[in-house]
Amino acid sequence: MINTVWLKTFCTLVETKHFTLTADKLFMTQSGVSQHIKKLEKQIGAPLVAREDKQFSLTEAGKKLYLEGKEIVELLSTVQQRVTADPAFEGTVRIMSPGSVGLKLYPHLLAFQRRHPKLNIDYRFAPNEDTVEALTESNADIGLVTTEPANNLLVSEAIGEEALVVITPEKTMNVDWEILSRLGFINHPDGEYHAKLLLSANFPEYAENPQLRHAGFCNQIALIPEPVSLGLGFTVLPQYAVESFAKPQLIRVHRLPVPVSETLYLCSRRQRFVPHRVKVMMDEIKRKLA
Repeated sequence: MINTVWLKTFCTLVETKHFTLTADKLFMTQSGVSQHIKKLEKQIGAPLVAREDKQFSLTEAGKKLYLEGKEIVELLSTVQQRVTADPAFEGTVRIMSPGSVGLKLYPHLLAFQRRHPKLNIDYRFAPNEDTVEALTESNADIGLVTTEPANNLLVSEAIGEEALVVITPEKTMNVDWEILSRLGFINHPDGEYHAKLLLSANFPEYAENPQLRHAGFCNQIALIPEPVSLGLGFTVLPQYAVESFAKPQLIRVHRLPVPVSETLYLCSRRQRFVPHRVKVMMDEIKRKLA
């Protein structure tokens, strides 16, 4: 392996074209420069410079070594800066969240990325359990969940609330238990959980017997309101999912007398050093969702 100190001396000599100038630039003696060159030649196994009185010229081996070596010297001279650099608006930030939050947050973060094009936002829609697992295994930088994780490896902070609402076809002006029962329930991956939270708090009938006639199922968060807009049933969704629906004029949002919300927790892995870009992204998320 080539001694990089000797290589730096050699490349400096080639660039200054003078042993004395090289010694001054590297804070060495002239004899020290000569020793570095001789040691490098011995290590390479070939002469690098041809001395001619007080001047010198490069041998073929010297020319080749300089072309290769100057890149190595340049990389070494900036390695500390590159390793310790922590730019706020460069690099990848991996984010995971429930779909409803993502529908509101992701477009905002894309606009943020457009203002800072050296950022690379890796956004995944995922349930709470998958997000917690990814954070624990360092496969995500930031996670948003609706249940505070009981995991000592993670830190979490409540940053906002997302209301649960009933949505019905646009012509349904009011809702009661009879109307909902007649409409039927459009289920989704979190449908029964959300229905239990909201409907049991507002309808004794559901609290006593949590059964609804199922009128359909959809697992695409942005399209869950679609069958509702066609008059095929009602559903319960987080507010952000409703706000993102492309045809709001075809549905009606009902806020029930007893409001129910899910708390949003911003989570990350507990660690001593948090990259600046991750801190910046967490602040941006808080501003958008708080």
